[in-house]
Amino acid sequence: MPHPLTRRDFLGTSIGSVGLALGHAPLTRALAADSKPREKLPIAAVVTIYGRNTHADVIVGKVLEGWAQDGGPGPDLKLASLYVDQVDAHDLSPPLSKKHGFRLAKSIREALTLETDSLAVAGVLSIGEHGNYPDIPETQQTMYPRRRFFDEIVATFKSCGQVVPVFNDKHLSYAWSDAKYMFDTARSMNIPFMAGSSIPVMWRDPSATIPIGTEISEAIVLGCGGLEVHGFHTLEGLQCLVERRKGGETGVRSVQALSGDAIGQAEQAGRWSKSLFDAVVAASPLPYAGRVARPKEQARDAVFYLVEYLDGMKATIGMNTGWTHEWTCGVSIRGQEKPFAVTFLPQEGRPFGHFEYLLRAVEHMLHSGHPAYPVDRTLLTTGILDAALHSLADKQTPLETPHLAIAYTPVEWPFPKGTPPPPVG
Repeated sequence: MPHPLTRRDFLGTSIGSVGLALGHAPLTRALAADSKPREKLPIAAVVTIYGRNTHADVIVGKVLEGWAQDGGPGPDLKLASLYVDQVDAHDLSPPLSKKHGFRLAKSIREALTLETDSLAVAGVLSIGEHGNYPDIPETQQTMYPRRRFFDEIVATFKSCGQVVPVFNDKHLSYAWSDAKYMFDTARSMNIPFMAGSSIPVMWRDPSATIPIGTEISEAIVLGCGGLEVHGFHTLEGLQCLVERRKGGETGVRSVQALSGDAIGQAEQAGRWSKSLFDAVVAASPLPYAGRVARPKEQARDAVFYLVEYLDGMKATIGMNTGWTHEWTCGVSIRGQEKPFAVTFLPQEGRPFGHFEYLLRAVEHMLHSGHPAYPVDRTLLTTGILDAALHSLADKQTPLETPHLAIAYTPVEWPFPKGTPPPPVG
């Protein structure tokens, strides 16, 4: 485990320093390894809005008021400043600033420098989720300003001649070109960079995963909700399992989205295993579990994303099928008759404890200078999602994806055992 970096270490790091090179720490980690008392590093948060139960609230709120957001123990972080892009009648930041003493910044640069000529924080949380932003009607993508946030953060780094770690909540951008630019820029500037969903680090039923190096022949994941906003979560649940297959991640050859009668036609053509699909349905938490699912029994607004990986593995993502209200993923393992299937379980209300485990991973990066797991995963899921939504908009045309030849090696990072506790309010 790398030695934790202090605030002085971070503020003394210049662009191009090999000490903060974007990379991965050792393969095996444990939350206990990060449990020793450490200096509370000052951080900045850049958010779209800050209302109750927004992503800003359930992530930044844990920095301010503890893991359970009740004044108890929390991360070894201290919020120094907050930039809110859209302030509305429900904004919580003024009373929180008064209570906790952090600066309400008028710009992203001010949030990072506190109106000095150098960085005044040891890391940045960029949370571009929720708020009143335009949609792209054809693809149902919301134009959250994650690239704009990133650009202003990077511009500040350049003007100060320093970098600190950055976490980008959820997918990198609605647009592939922006996502790739963010990834490449972070790598070229040696910015420790993480992104992604809370799905890979939340509770599971069963509390299990598959060993790295498993021979996977096929995967199916079921999710529900908005095709972009929850489609991304569903893809992250899939990817955190299939990246563990033998040979590691190789990237994606093609993506296609299906709806309506095309779903039944694809099943009849054998595009996915009926037995694996049934095993995923049986593992879902709905009362339907145990029934044999077929497209004619699914919700009429179901949409399937079909993904073919470069190593030949195929994955099927079923959105809004009616067979689950969570995220359930199953994989077929060569030489094993019974598929491995798991449901990802969030805490259903405040304090939305699954975000605790996402923040613990981010906290690790902020203190060590090394991402807890590779941002390459989220670059890939961002690209798959963008391709799927464009396929759906373009009359369900299959899209070749040479730009998604993204290969990386997975790492071990823990998820909580047991079951989510009941919400507290």
